Amino acid sequence: MLVALGANLVIAVAKAVGGVLAGSPALLSEAAHSVADSMNEVFLLAALRRSRRPADSRHPFGYGKERFFWSLLAAVGIFVMGGCFSFFQGVEALRSGAEESYDGYMAGLIVLGVSLLSEGASLLRALHQVRRQGGGASGLRDPALRTVVAEDGTAVLGVTLAMVGMALHMVTGQVVWEASASLAIGALLVYVAFWLGRDARDQLIGRAADPELSRRVRALLEAQPEIDSVEALQTMELGLESTLVAARVDLAPGLDSEEVEEVSVRIKRSITDTVPEAEQIFLDVTEASSRRHTATEAAESPAATGERGGA
Repeated sequence: MLVALGANLVIAVAKAVGGVLAGSPALLSEAAHSVADSMNEVFLLAALRRSRRPADSRHPFGYGKERFFWSLLAAVGIFVMGGCFSFFQGVEALRSGAEESYDGYMAGLIVLGVSLLSEGASLLRALHQVRRQGGGASGLRDPALRTVVAEDGTAVLGVTLAMVGMALHMVTGQVVWEASASLAIGALLVYVAFWLGRDARDQLIGRAADPELSRRVRALLEAQPEIDSVEALQTMELGLESTLVAARVDLAPGLDSEEVEEVSVRIKRSITDTVPEAEQIFLDVTEASSRRHTATEAAESPAATGERGGA
């Protein structure tokens, strides 16, 4: 990721210098895009470092959600530094026009061509990493990797839009093509920022684990001979490879306190062996007959029947 950060900074400087010298709004929009990507690389490096800290007394469930927080900041950076600036460049070009020399066009297109090759190579590396982690949705579970893929994908598409806009401006002499490219880049960045931000928000609030994980845990609980029924099962993602599992189960009648403790320990161990990412497991264990007895007493109580008691 340090290599990607260095490459983004070099590309950002090249685009900014080329955009200023050529007076190209599309190239300046792409410079802002590269600056946003560079800032996001810093955020993601912080996420990777801070999320690996072990749990402590202040954060007993660990620091796994640090990845989601820094991913949210990356989304904000894409929106503000990339999307808004690109919109500004597009509107300004439409309002005041933009005059470029032939040398300016050629310098800008060369810079964008080099950027396209660099961003394309970075995207291929990121997609290879996704395949190594299972591909599809499972390969994109890591918010840092998901952000890198989104950044590289939008970078390739953004550079392509900028090149098309500059080429059409050079051929037709109409700045509207390059301004439209800047507006399109801005719209693309705003969409990606919204998508990344929404996902990070869901994980920070507390998103349930994958349904398949919940199904496996429920099936394991229901298969235990000592469990009469599974009354409730809740999960929450604590980090990339850390999940909280909380279950309320009714045990079959006739178990003493020692047997209940032994069953609870065995069930927790079984869940951990079956679902390694379930690092935090909480069982609310009751006896089925006791629950029915308590429910009957509650139904026949004065409060439930409408009778009034007195001192």
